[in-house]
Amino acid sequence: MTQSIIVLLSILAGIIGANLFAKLFKMYAFGITGNTIIGVFGSILFIKLFGRLGFDANAIMESGEANISLLILNITVSLIGGGIAVFIAVKIKNRMDKGKTAG
Repeated sequence: MTQSIIVLLSILAGIIGANLFAKLFKMYAFGITGNTIIGVFGSILFIKLFGRLGFDANAIMESGEANISLLILNITVSLIGGGIAVFIAVKIKNRMDKGKTAG
């Protein structure tokens, strides 16, 4: 398994996380396309922020073989990152909408 595949799996997990979050909480939905885009950015952001703790793609492949526990942690963080990104995007959208009506 190469680092590129790990990164793609992380992004896919973020997309799944964003769409799952929107499916579970209907008020946090931007449609399939919007949730997918937000999930991509959310997973990348969370892996860049928290991957420095030792579960980025380089750390997973450091020994030459995939460290499965680090891979699972990486995918879990991406999944959560996608869901949190949708939540944050809705909060930003609501705040911007509130600013439009007040002005």
